[in-house]
Amino acid sequence: MGKETGFLEVDRKDRTYADPKERVHHYKEFVVPLAPGALKDQASRCMNCGIPYCHNGCPVNNIIPDWNHLTYEGNWRGALDVLHSTNNFPEFTGRICPAPCEAACTLNITDQPVTIKSIECAIVDKGWEEGWIVPQVPAKRSGKSVAVVGSGPAGLAAAQQLARAGHSVVVFEKNDRVGGLMRYGIPDFKMEKHLINRRMVQMQAEGVEFRTSAEVGLAISVASLKENFDAIVFSGGAEEPRPLDIPGFELSGVRFAMEFLTQQNKRNAGDDEIRAAPRGSLTATGKHVVVIGGGDTGSDCVGTSIRHGAASVTQLEIMPKPPEKEEKALSWPNWPLKLRTSTSHDEGCDRDWSVLTKRAVAENGVVTGLECVRVEWIGGKMQEVEDSTFTLKADLILLAMGFLGPRKQGLLDQSGVALDARGNVAANTEDYATSDPQIFACGDMRRGQSLVVWAIREGRQAARAVDIALMGASELPR
Repeated sequence: MGKETGFLEVDRKDRTYADPKERVHHYKEFVVPLAPGALKDQASRCMNCGIPYCHNGCPVNNIIPDWNHLTYEGNWRGALDVLHSTNNFPEFTGRICPAPCEAACTLNITDQPVTIKSIECAIVDKGWEEGWIVPQVPAKRSGKSVAVVGSGPAGLAAAQQLARAGHSVVVFEKNDRVGGLMRYGIPDFKMEKHLINRRMVQMQAEGVEFRTSAEVGLAISVASLKENFDAIVFSGGAEEPRPLDIPGFELSGVRFAMEFLTQQNKRNAGDDEIRAAPRGSLTATGKHVVVIGGGDTGSDCVGTSIRHGAASVTQLEIMPKPPEKEEKALSWPNWPLKLRTSTSHDEGCDRDWSVLTKRAVAENGVVTGLECVRVEWIGGKMQEVEDSTFTLKADLILLAMGFLGPRKQGLLDQSGVALDARGNVAANTEDYATSDPQIFACGDMRRGQSLVVWAIREGRQAARAVDIALMGASELPR
């Protein structure tokens, strides 16, 4: 432990952000990192607890006290090695993970958790700056081949681990670029896409082959993969959006969040408007935007709409407004239910809770409003509040209500693998095997809509399971 009294002497200080008035005019990341001296001070606050609850909070089981200690000592390279021992892509989680590790930190009992996420991001960013992150080419090849279907965080983690074990790995991605929802679902102002590109370069040097615009189940048959590969990993994500079953849902002014976000990310990547918007350009410029869904995807729609120059942005949530502060005695060290305000909300947005949408209002087939009613939750059941109907002005309604699971058409229908009661691919977390012994599944396609950090964990564990199935044993970490 670096400094026994660090947490008593140093208050929590986290990264800051560029001024909202300035950052809404671009799509670049706007987090202002801590200076090296401040990072050392923050790392000194880690208590090196007898039971480090942050380990349980972190899905990839990051060895957090160890790399905090090494950061405090100034041993950045050692900290990077420890960080990479459990997480293939800390620069992703250091930017877009909600940090359940910090919620589980012992110091969070007093609302002063260690700035784990910021330290993690600083370690890996320094590793790239110093040139310490290089391809890890296996000493020998196994002679076995694996197809990974889907290049989101689960697929990338599985592919990198399997390549390092010596297998020949091909990643199939239906989109034109690698990254899954990290590429086309996460706005660039939260995570710039050059971060994915440089990991691709590293992985290619390690032996991974990427095939984009290659949809398995459509352009490529599952049968051909089974014939040409020893094992197949399904890591295609949970992409079936939750629809809104109200009158007016079919109108062109009512659109799914991912369509909206994907178009803007394609524009940022330099695609022309036709390529970015095959169903027609979708922008919020000058429009009154209503976002239905109070989660991260809804927040991303808010920030993107503001950058478009929307006339107004309103975000609705059907659940009651959470408390400003959680009851630590009831929640710690688990992830608490409390009000969370994102950087996009700080840029200018109206938020409303306990609101049920009733219908999209239209004139001559064009959306002009959204009729809503207030609800209350009694005994866990929702009831409409009498005489509480109201209408919001709306030119564009974005649906960000989560996902129902993986798409069934194509890949899953063709493969015939069994599904669980929720419609996800049925596979356990021991061997990640599906009902077809040649096919494995991990990430959101197996567990349902979840976090990037969970996807990385499942990709790593699935890689080990595949390695054992092919070789009888594995040196890959679980």
